[in-house]
Amino acid sequence: MSVEQVEIIDFIGINKDTGKVVLTISDHLDWADSHLHLQKLQDKLNSYLRFCESGELYKTYPDAKGRNVVLSIAAKYPFSPEGEAFFSKAKISIERAGFSLELV
Repeated sequence: MSVEQVEIIDFIGINKDTGKVVLTISDHLDWADSHLHLQKLQDKLNSYLRFCESGELYKTYPDAKGRNVVLSIAAKYPFSPEGEAFFSKAKISIERAGFSLELV
């Protein structure tokens, strides 16, 4: 599972320290083709948002009910300047949708 498999949720679980539901994107791509990387990341984040907003999250993972949701990007490589700009904008949009976004 990875950022390239847009319709698959890579990892899901509950953070034992915070009690939040964490949906993790496994991003193994480097930034050699920044445009392609950003497109794949945007598509994957949009897929995760659809999964949460449609209620599919709660059908698939009933323990998520009543918990805050965090979308997490586990990146193998540091983000490029374009990636950082994208992340900042995506974070705002995702927070407006009622979720959180983090980079680990």
